[in-house]
Amino acid sequence: MAFDAMMRPIQIGKQTIRNRVVSTAHAEVYATDGGMTTDRYVKYYEEKARGGCGLCICGGSSIVSIDSPQAWWSSVNLSTDRIIPHFQNLADAVHKHGGKIMIQITHMGRRSRFDGFDWPTLLSPSGIREPVHRSTCKTIEEEEIWRIVGDFAQAARRAKEGGLDGVELSAVHQHLIDQFWSPRVNKRTDEWGGSFENRMRFGHEVLKAVRAEVGDDFTVGLRICGDEFHPDGLSHDDMKQIAAWYDATGMLDFFGVVGSGCDTHDTLANVIPNMSYPPEPFLHLAAGVKQVVSVPVIHAQNIKDPTQAQRILEAGHIDMVGMTRAHIADPHLIAKIQMGESDRIRQCVGANYCIDRQYQGLDVLCIQNAATSREYMGLPHDITASDGPKRRVVVVGGGPGGMEAARVSAERGHDVTLFEASEALGGQITLAAQAPQRDQIAGITRWYQMELDHLGVDLRLGTRADEPTIADLRPDIVVLATGGQPFLTQVPEWGFNESREESLVVSSWDILGGAVEPGKNVLIFDPICEFAGVSAADYLAEKGAKVEIVTDDIKPGSAVGGTTFPTYYRSLYEKEVIMTSDMGLKKVYREGGSLVAVLENEYTGALEERVVDQVVVENGVRPDESLYYALKPKSRNHGQVDVEALYAIKPQPALAEQGDGFLLFRLGDCTAPRNTHAAIYDALRLCKDF
Repeated sequence: MAFDAMMRPIQIGKQTIRNRVVSTAHAEVYATDGGMTTDRYVKYYEEKARGGCGLCICGGSSIVSIDSPQAWWSSVNLSTDRIIPHFQNLADAVHKHGGKIMIQITHMGRRSRFDGFDWPTLLSPSGIREPVHRSTCKTIEEEEIWRIVGDFAQAARRAKEGGLDGVELSAVHQHLIDQFWSPRVNKRTDEWGGSFENRMRFGHEVLKAVRAEVGDDFTVGLRICGDEFHPDGLSHDDMKQIAAWYDATGMLDFFGVVGSGCDTHDTLANVIPNMSYPPEPFLHLAAGVKQVVSVPVIHAQNIKDPTQAQRILEAGHIDMVGMTRAHIADPHLIAKIQMGESDRIRQCVGANYCIDRQYQGLDVLCIQNAATSREYMGLPHDITASDGPKRRVVVVGGGPGGMEAARVSAERGHDVTLFEASEALGGQITLAAQAPQRDQIAGITRWYQMELDHLGVDLRLGTRADEPTIADLRPDIVVLATGGQPFLTQVPEWGFNESREESLVVSSWDILGGAVEPGKNVLIFDPICEFAGVSAADYLAEKGAKVEIVTDDIKPGSAVGGTTFPTYYRSLYEKEVIMTSDMGLKKVYREGGSLVAVLENEYTGALEERVVDQVVVENGVRPDESLYYALKPKSRNHGQVDVEALYAIKPQPALAEQGDGFLLFRLGDCTAPRNTHAAIYDALRLCKDF
């Protein structure tokens, strides 16, 4: 009963939804074969339905017309009848678990790219390009307007014939419908622009055509922005007026409301709030729209945990909570609540690894749950106990890969001992959590800590495992996840020395981990351009240091994702951090009581000098391989992973082979430095068959 408001059914149009939780529309980048919802797509949504989610709205930005490019983001293609049987498979998979499934349909207008695939001519009401995608576009002609209106209707027909439960028209994030709404984009003086009614006309004609095609028994909703957050855009009062106007047509069954436009890099970060944002930062916008409409309102932005969702629903701010990233992190969220295991929910930490991949055109993955979207490959969310021999498994290293290896091995029913040299689990996650905008990433470690306690894993913290210690346990399997160390020796002229007192440079680990006091005047050299460098800059600036971050790449933080780097840039600019690109660190030397950093221009070779009191180098990680090479000759498999079996998600052949001694595997950064997801993925696909 603690979550009764979440579990209460709700009527949307003619559909009864079993609870108040929604996985809202997002671009999954899973549709294949020309935008069809094939096996991976189906299994992804089936898992959410199996886990108890009430309503899934799939297919963010699914296209209705062939000149709204589909292939860039592998979105769903509703411009052809080919999609209908694929929808039937999707609907059947979700319905058999008691869930409902709808799809978002749209025409992107100017919000795409022209330079690939069919090389489309992009369209917008007045031919104004979008800052994020930078693509030029033409001013849409009236004949094209009516063609696209008809395309919306046919797309809705295909969704209905495919057995889906409804469609959501996208008028958010500056798609074509809300491009007509916004005076920022619509400068027309004909019947499609100018006055309020004229700017509403295109969306109204779309809605009328859709209703005429699918009838009154099919659910139709509208997703809108609650405030564009542009001085020349649509305000919250404007959006309330628009919502009330469309509600008065009587043709809509629900509204979805999110905060912020996203046609600039800065506003894009608002749309999918990362861990630097407070909980539900734009709830007030959805609540404002709810006050002026007569149908249910859905809101999804940074609603991650059930207590939060329950509070929002109890207060009556909205009618349904969107917990989209929460279901990417744990598609069994609802089922765990119903089983009284809410403490075992793997909560989203807001890392935005999922959406940042999507904005690179890559498939959506979760930073901490490697099974999400890989259900079709046989990667399980629920690890089943082994029906083979019980094994003694020793894991060395308590970072993300080691924690996952220990968890999965214990779920399989084995006796597991995990060694961690430091006094706490987490590895580099613990370092990352020290940064001002990254503290919530520690939630990954908290979940693993609770799961390992629950599973009875023998945790030996503050213990550095060596060859005799491991041998004493007589292991059947040893998994090394010993990570690595900052790579500061690549350039001898940097002057690194293992003695911090004598070294001319320190690492971002030294700064974030507190091993070295922050300087007053600091230069950070970051050729990697991921989170560690900008996190160190943010951390040092918050401590009062004057900071310059230098990279030989195109800009600092260039590898930080599209919804995340803007939040860093806001903070770094506010703290007056100097950001310098196109410069490498050639040499560091001491002069009197100061350090001199010699920088070299990437393109001209020109040299510049900076006089500072601290130089921080973020140059990635080198694997810690010493224990591996000590154990390798004594292992049955000589430490080798069968990569064909690993990549095919099949058991390691060595597991079935007889022999004396132990099997040895390594994963994560002690193999080759990659990222948190890679370490967890390797651990899951390796250990699930132990």
